[in-house]
Amino acid sequence: MDLNSDLGEGFGTWRLGDDAALLDIVTSANIACGFHAGDPRTLLSTCERAVTRGVAIGAQVGYRDLPGFGRRFIDYEPADLVADVLYQLAALDGLARVAGGRVRYVKPHGALYNAIVSHERQAAAVVEAISRYDTRLPVLHLPGSVFSDVASAAGLRVVAEAFADRGYTPDGTLVSRRSPGAIIEDPELVAERMVRLVLAGELVAVDGTPISVRAESICVHGDTPGAVTMARTVAKALADAGVHLESFTAS
Repeated sequence: MDLNSDLGEGFGTWRLGDDAALLDIVTSANIACGFHAGDPRTLLSTCERAVTRGVAIGAQVGYRDLPGFGRRFIDYEPADLVADVLYQLAALDGLARVAGGRVRYVKPHGALYNAIVSHERQAAAVVEAISRYDTRLPVLHLPGSVFSDVASAAGLRVVAEAFADRGYTPDGTLVSRRSPGAIIEDPELVAERMVRLVLAGELVAVDGTPISVRAESICVHGDTPGAVTMARTVAKALADAGVHLESFTAS
């Protein structure tokens, strides 16, 4: 099982999360690309740390929305979104290569991630950008999304993702961050849920309904309160359950 986290989301003198500590725990790093967060120096240093620790680097592409942290929907023209995703991919890949690595996969961020669960034109634009840049790049996705279908049809490898610290609706989508139950902050509860996910393939939705969830990667958000403790607790619980942690890019 892969354990991933969103990193590189500081900007200038402003820092978000403890990237150095998380890079000692996770196996894949979704590194911001400068549009929702991350300045060049922050992104370069995060790539360097990831390479040093043997953590796979992923490009976390998002809307051009620094003030809103990429969590506000933008009604892009498809050609504009293609170009913006290409720009972000190329920028982070350049920094990663200077650091001695390269971008190994792509994960959309925030509102873009949620939009392409059902937004066909934006899903197609993101897939077009990735395909034009490098068809070998896998994509992290929410199972059952339009994005996963379009990416699969385009020949991209799709990697199903689950969220350790997020609540789920009965239909398998994420609870809106504006709604109760969206964020789960108890590390022990999160760890228990992730062991159940890996061993039994299910989670409990916010209304108590057991739902089937398939995943090859688990995300712990770097900006969730206590993210380091949460990631460490999840990693230990999985190891204790006999689950080996390894980036999906290794296969």
